[in-house]
Amino acid sequence: MPRTVWYPGHMAKGTRKLNELVSKLDLIVEVRDARAPASTSSPLIKALAKIKPVIHVLSRKDLADPAKLQSWLSSLKHTYAADLRKREGLSAIKKAILKFKPSHREVRLAVVGIPNVGKSLLLNSLIGKSNAGVGNIPGITKSVSWYRNEGMLIVDSPGILDPHAEAGAHLILSWLGCAKAEVVGGYENAASALIKFLISNDMQNLIPVEPDGASTLEAIGRKYGCLISGGRVNMELAGQKFIEAFSSGRLGLVCLEMPGEQRAVDFDISSHDDEAVDFV
Repeated sequence: MPRTVWYPGHMAKGTRKLNELVSKLDLIVEVRDARAPASTSSPLIKALAKIKPVIHVLSRKDLADPAKLQSWLSSLKHTYAADLRKREGLSAIKKAILKFKPSHREVRLAVVGIPNVGKSLLLNSLIGKSNAGVGNIPGITKSVSWYRNEGMLIVDSPGILDPHAEAGAHLILSWLGCAKAEVVGGYENAASALIKFLISNDMQNLIPVEPDGASTLEAIGRKYGCLISGGRVNMELAGQKFIEAFSSGRLGLVCLEMPGEQRAVDFDISSHDDEAVDFV
């Protein structure tokens, strides 16, 4: 299966700069989506965790299955669930960060995460609305954005996706709004794969019509009014509407994976027997 690469230049630049300044940090704060904590992990985090302490923030806890989310909180060390839009869980995160503060200065940390997992929401919550960027700091790598607030000195970094991730991994990210559907062939492909995944993993309750194999997406399109001339369904628009409803949580609470679990995602949606991609 060919690899799917989506690694814009700003991500490569951000990775280089983060590697340059990590020795100056006290702590890494990584943001993941609570509905898929393994698949939405940063590709840098394993390497960074060998150098600096890491705190994990599982965002969008309000969209995740509570019981399954608790399993992740029990499995991952130094992990906090949060609804960043409502600022729920923020005080616990700040308290955990400040435990790493040296007595003589602010705690220096980086907020990292793949695109659209809530990294910017967390960063903005930590720096406060009125805090401007910090100027040149002696001994600190230049040309990165630093912010100071409440005993913290925080560096921002761009969202970074794994340039070596297989197509199946990008499917999962497209379902959650963390990757563009175009990367996996468009919304129709992504939605059809999601329907297969939900059916095969006993999550049919998250499909807004009675699942019926290949005709399910067409039925969803009719339900959402995605019609074109002749009463036909615009399948790409139907896929987009379905993905948007799923990723926003309007179809129900979900957890796509569990700690230590291996599931397979079919990139070729024409058959369940084709080559699949495992994720942990």
